[in-house]
Amino acid sequence: MDVFEALADPVRRDLLARLTGGAARVVDLAAEHPISRPAISKHLRLLTEAGLVRAENHGRERHYTIEPAGLVPLLDYLDRVRPARPPIPEHALDGLDLEVRRTTRERRATGVDIDKEDTA
Repeated sequence: MDVFEALADPVRRDLLARLTGGAARVVDLAAEHPISRPAISKHLRLLTEAGLVRAENHGRERHYTIEPAGLVPLLDYLDRVRPARPPIPEHALDGLDLEVRRTTRERRATGVDIDKEDTA
């Protein structure tokens, strides 16, 4: 299963989001959902197959954590579809806008005809 198929299900997206807070056992994850533990286990198995989650044995328990490398295809895709940003950040032009407004106000206050000056 690829990353996008795995994340198509809202329960799996929720499980992945929950695991950002740290490792968890199936019983912990199942307690947070209105579905059975076997169903949670199946979702975790699919996330593991997709490379998004890994399971580690701690004694008799399995703890699930996010596999950061599994997120790379998703992040690469988002980088490709993200709209291009302008070369100059918008906030960098705020000072220029302020200066243009100040200059316009000063010229009006001193009686300089802005329209005639632009055509000269």
